[in-house]
This record gives sequence, structure tokens and C-alpha cells, in this order.
Amino acid sequence: MLRWLFGAGSYHGPRQAQGLSFSVPDDIPAPPSLQNILKELADDIGVKESHDLTSWAQQGVLLLNAGLTVPAGQANAHAGLIWEPFTDAIIKVVNEDRSSCLYPMGVLRPQEKALISNSQHLIIESAHPSPLSAYRGFFGSKPFSRTNDFLEAKGLEPVNWLA
Repeated sequence: MLRWLFGAGSYHGPRQAQGLSFSVPDDIPAPPSLQNILKELADDIGVKESHDLTSWAQQGVLLLNAGLTVPAGQANAHAGLIWEPFTDAIIKVVNEDRSSCLYPMGVLRPQEKALISNSQHLIIESAHPSPLSAYRGFFGSKPFSRTNDFLEAKGLEPVNWLA
């Protein structure tokens, strides 16, 4: 069972990127998108004290960015053509899993959505958690409880989002 959270691009500030979408080490201030994710989490199921999301990855949540590298200070500079074939291949593999929860956070392009054809998936679409779009459908989307409801309905272990 794969739980998948898909982000746009790697953080481009000093020491922010951890290789996990939206996650930063606890000694680094949470960027605005992560602040909004944690706000939605708190409104949905409870408060997570840490903004390091490694515990989610350890529970099978794939925290994947569309762009896996970025030059310092140049947001999304390597997204698109550089990483697109790789991330598309990952989407195809995820699509083959019979019971994945997919939460793309408003960043899947139409061609990426076309790669997801397995009706066994839960796909929770919303706006991106960026301060520029969070109020257009991210806040109130309740992705964490909806994902766990889906998992429990299939007799699977829910994610401890607060870990």
C-alpha cells in the first residue's frame, strides 16, 4: 500500500530540502506551504509538533516532488523536462498498485493525470497549499482523515499523521 503526496518542486532555500516533498528539518523554519499543510492537518485531525515529515515516509507515504533538484534560490528551475520522464515513470508504477491513496495537492499536469487510470485509487484533488492558492480548495479538503478513512475501509493500517 502506497500513500502518495505529490509536491511541485524542491525547496530552494539554504538547508531546506530533505528529499521529501514539503518536509524540512525541525531546526529550519517551516516554509509557507508546509505551514498551510500543518494548519490543515491541525484542523483535520490534530496538531503535529514537528515539521520534519520523515515519519510519514517511514509509514509508506511517498513524498515526491515534480522537480527533484533545484539551483539555490531558483524555484522549479529543474522541474518539467529534466525530471518529467522520471516522475512520469513513478506515477505509472504507483498506478499499478491496487489501493494507493493519491493526494497530488493541485500540481498534477493533465498529462500526469492521464497516467492514473486505476479505479482502485483514492485521488484527493485540491489546490496547492501555497499561500497563493490554499484558500481556493486546499483548506477544508481534509486529506488526512479522508486518506485514513479509505485505508481503514480496505482493512489497512491508517497513517499516523501526527507522528
